[in-house]
Amino acid sequence: MDSSPERPFLPFNHRGEIERTTNRLVHWEQAGRAYFITFRLADSLPAELLAEWECERADWLRAHPSPWTPDVESEYQRRFSARIEHALDEGHGRCVLKRADHAAVVGEALKFFEGERYLQLAWVVMPNHVHALLAPLEGWSLEKILHSWKSYTAKRINASLETGGRFWQKDYFDRLVRDDSHFRNCVRYIRRNPRKSGLREGEYLHWESPLAQGVG
Repeated sequence: MDSSPERPFLPFNHRGEIERTTNRLVHWEQAGRAYFITFRLADSLPAELLAEWECERADWLRAHPSPWTPDVESEYQRRFSARIEHALDEGHGRCVLKRADHAAVVGEALKFFEGERYLQLAWVVMPNHVHALLAPLEGWSLEKILHSWKSYTAKRINASLETGGRFWQKDYFDRLVRDDSHFRNCVRYIRRNPRKSGLREGEYLHWESPLAQGVG
């Protein structure tokens, strides 16, 4: 799978150079690649669930020191990222993004730097989290892109709600797109997420690029 105007990103190169960073979560970045990203509201998960998840994750990380093989990285995603995504779909917290005007603020932010900082492939704004499939452009890391989105939307929506404090959870989940099959699965996951969560029209905001629309 080559990068082209029709497919504007490269698949994950297992032999290529990887930048691995760790804040509260593990992030793998590789230039010119596409990513499936999940970021969530600060109140989107119960404290007890997070505490259990973080304890289990800490034990697993001690047993699997870096550098990781691709198989170990995939196991991490299955065990921990997928588990969080399932919990998010249960609709914990205030779910303020269920309001159409708030979801629209997030959608505007996602679109604003299209073609300048990143190429968007698909995204969905859910009641308490966002999934985005995108390819960052040269000079723009995921961390910078996410910071821009979160900062702008937090100010706008907090002002609308007349509230303050943390709006988004500090960190985010990300996965490098491995190949064509993985890309199609990510598009389908984003597309089906609202229906899977039992949401009605107007309770979420979904967008796809022409490339993603071609995925059956």
